Amino acid sequence: MGRTAGVTAADTRERLLRAAAAVFAERGYDGTRVADIAAAAGVSNGALYAHFDSKAELLVHALRTHGRRRIAELFAADPDRSITELLLVIGRSLPQPRESGDLIVEGLVAARRDEAVAQPMRDYTGERADWLAGLMRIAQAGGELDPALSPDALAHFCLLLAMGSALVTPDMHMVGERDWMELLSRVVTALAPTDCTAGTPGETTPGETTPGETQ
Repeated sequence: MGRTAGVTAADTRERLLRAAAAVFAERGYDGTRVADIAAAAGVSNGALYAHFDSKAELLVHALRTHGRRRIAELFAADPDRSITELLLVIGRSLPQPRESGDLIVEGLVAARRDEAVAQPMRDYTGERADWLAGLMRIAQAGGELDPALSPDALAHFCLLLAMGSALVTPDMHMVGERDWMELLSRVVTALAPTDCTAGTPGETTPGETTPGETQ
């Protein structure tokens, strides 16, 4: 089957990733065949394999694409939003049903049984941790987060929240949005630089900000 007129390789790849996310969410990783994804995307199996080598690769790429799309939308909505505000917006959505949650669960479960999934999932998780740690360093440099805290530990904390929320769905346990946001706000406040961390005027240590730069 040749390429459809007017449809680029990028278009086909995007269709495959969207179809993969929908089919994995509906049937689960083990219950999904490559042919199911190709059919949902309206392409042949050969066209699918021209873009992705395996079902495992499709799963992880679908996760990557969904995450990047979500972050891009948040930045586009408010480019001047601070890092802590961005994290609060993301945190607000964690208890709510979301397609990426289904993908994360499928990836985590499949990774425990299938090494073909385990390694790509480890790579994906490492990428997300590195990206989050980079955000934490920016927030620390801007006086939003305590520079004495480990950026890697902060990133790990965020990963645990995100992946844990995918496992505890609203039909299993629900919490009110106001209560949840109050908790998150207090957590962010607790992670902010303290008077002791900020030091006295004119006195800073490497990696710290001056008191006038803190929130």
